[in-house]
Amino acid sequence: MELELPRRLAPPGRALRLRISEIFYSLQGETSRSGLPTVFVRLSGCPLRCDYCDTGYAFSGGETMSLPSVMGRVMAYRAHYVTVTGGEPLAQKDCIPLLRALCDAGYSVSLETSGALDISAVDARVSKIVDIKTPGSGEAGKNLWENLGHLSPGDEIKFVLCDEADYLWASRQLAERNLAERCPVLFSPAAGRIEPARLAEWILRDRLPVRMQIQLHRYLWGEGPGR
Repeated sequence: MELELPRRLAPPGRALRLRISEIFYSLQGETSRSGLPTVFVRLSGCPLRCDYCDTGYAFSGGETMSLPSVMGRVMAYRAHYVTVTGGEPLAQKDCIPLLRALCDAGYSVSLETSGALDISAVDARVSKIVDIKTPGSGEAGKNLWENLGHLSPGDEIKFVLCDEADYLWASRQLAERNLAERCPVLFSPAAGRIEPARLAEWILRDRLPVRMQIQLHRYLWGEGPGR
């Protein structure tokens, strides 16, 4: 599919700038898009410090790029799927126009966000992957529960679970907030914290309406966030 750079990428009088940690091409390792060839745009910066984070290198640094430059790098890979991730991408105000520009260019776009920042301004064409933080993450107090009202069936909720207490906590949220009626819900074991088979047994035992996921990229390429 041939993609064209949108003609209007920035509001008049302001050049859009994004702090980019990396842009790379790989297989999507998580969510319902797992296994799909995807361009990843990783933005720098994050206001959270989750205990199991594997992208701490994206907390700072990176390269400042214009929106057209980012779009050009993405288009060079000639892919259909794009994931905007971090860090916490929504911590940068120009993430919103980036998402819009990617959709306007014809990409199928997903956003990986912590759920601690407002998602109401995200383009409706974007699939929002909202990571609800569990007590084991150390950041459960940052969850912005109002975000649930902005989810659609094309979005997904993700819980990364550190132990059985996290699993029980997430199961209560699932039931009390009717999460599975809003959109698909993903349960994922934090690497090195829970054996995947054990989490699978709990889900089967309790007949939860969730999708269990494991990080495909870890099985292909070992430790690290992707590739």
